[in-house]
Amino acid sequence: MNAVVTDILAGFRGEHPKVSIHLEVSNRAEVLARLTENRIDLAIMGQVPEGLGLVATRFKDNPLVVIAPPDHRWAGRSKIPIQELADEPFVEREAGSGTQGAMERFFAAKHLEIKKSMAMNSNEAIKMAVQAGLGLGIISEQTLEMELMLKRLVILPVAGFPIMRHWYVVHRADKLLSPIAQAFKDFLLARANVAVALAAPG
Repeated sequence: MNAVVTDILAGFRGEHPKVSIHLEVSNRAEVLARLTENRIDLAIMGQVPEGLGLVATRFKDNPLVVIAPPDHRWAGRSKIPIQELADEPFVEREAGSGTQGAMERFFAAKHLEIKKSMAMNSNEAIKMAVQAGLGLGIISEQTLEMELMLKRLVILPVAGFPIMRHWYVVHRADKLLSPIAQAFKDFLLARANVAVALAAPG
């Protein structure tokens, strides 16, 4: 998410140079806690549960892909059956992460059990571990521009991928957004490739 958010923030600051922005990157559980306790105005996240009194507006697609080092034996293949993933170790995000949850749900639906070699607390750590040959990874394609350009990582063409997720801008349903927070939300949606409002029941 970092690349997505920093690009948006840079554009917003360009239009509002006097605004002070405070950005924190946390896992899904911590973000939800801060939202429900009214400690933050807005959050950008990948999956929003029902029943917490939140309003979520979808604004961007977020495809998750399988990555490997460029010297992996599968690099260069045109298509990889998903069942073959069971033979490979995976570096995954920590428990509570939206990506880790999406990964587990996806494989459970396919009745496929994968080998988990280690858990990392950031996308950057996963990319470094995969580059080092510690396992395959599943990560947002939007975070890979530099690594793909420099040929440090490759995306594997695994059947059933990408896992299509979405980014949402989220706030409490009873939250009266400040003028600046509302301006940021409007700015974000004006640049979005999707804008679908979802009100999660409270």
